[in-house]
Amino acid sequence: MTERMKLPSQISQQCQLLIGALRLPEQFIDVVENIYYPLAVRLLNSKQQSPLLISINGAQGTGKSTLTQFTKLILELLSNKPAAAFSIDDFYLTRAERQHLAKKIHPLFKTRGVPGTHDLDLMKSVLNSLLNGSSTQIPVFNKAIDDRADKESWQTISEPVDFILFEGWCVLSPPQEAEQLVEPINQLEKEEDPNTEWRRYANLKLTEYQQQLFSLTDVSIMLQPPDFEHVYEWRTLQEEKLRESTQTDSNQLMDTAALKRFIQHYERISRHTLAQLPALVDYLLPVDRQHNITAIIERHDSR
Repeated sequence: MTERMKLPSQISQQCQLLIGALRLPEQFIDVVENIYYPLAVRLLNSKQQSPLLISINGAQGTGKSTLTQFTKLILELLSNKPAAAFSIDDFYLTRAERQHLAKKIHPLFKTRGVPGTHDLDLMKSVLNSLLNGSSTQIPVFNKAIDDRADKESWQTISEPVDFILFEGWCVLSPPQEAEQLVEPINQLEKEEDPNTEWRRYANLKLTEYQQQLFSLTDVSIMLQPPDFEHVYEWRTLQEEKLRESTQTDSNQLMDTAALKRFIQHYERISRHTLAQLPALVDYLLPVDRQHNITAIIERHDSR
């Protein structure tokens, strides 16, 4: 269950500043005390090598980026050592690269999302640099324009880090067996992938992600939504916030119909992950229907 821990004054002050910067309600400090701080303490105590690779899974809208930002901050303050944090979303192929993939493999790969639409070589390069203590640049993907940002805005890590937080909607997601791919799971698959070419290729790439990236994980964490239906609801809220905060032409953002179709790209892997991953991770964080993390469930026997 959740546990309330008294925050050291410095950590409390810095977390309150982050709460303000992210425009979260003041009472969000309760989440820090009940969830983020106790989790960070456990991560620090579990550290047996440097750097520690912490992989975080969570479906769209579950709060991965918020969890990651606060955990990074708290770990740095507790250890007095630097940490790096990045999302698999920032490694999406450029729009031009996805258009090429769509022509070469399947038209659905024009849309960012499933494995195969990320730059695996770039992910491996960045992760290996961080694990080896080398200086590296981490790309930034601008979702408002659906393309990779210019290198001037990339994140630069210039010194060795003690913690690496790697988050994403399909990070740690297990691939499916071939027979599980046969039946379409939604209208998108039924109408636009009748021969299963798109989902079979995505599943193949997910297997490569597992073998070449996820297998390097030292500690695994999953934010567990109550069901996939809430993923759609929360992703809709994300789009509304993006619409409010971006200076990009709103015509480039998704309306309700476009968003529904977009989320169908993620549905197969998300549902399989919800069914399989909770029993495999080191730390399971259930998220209730009101979007609150209700517990830290530790699974030592899953390692």
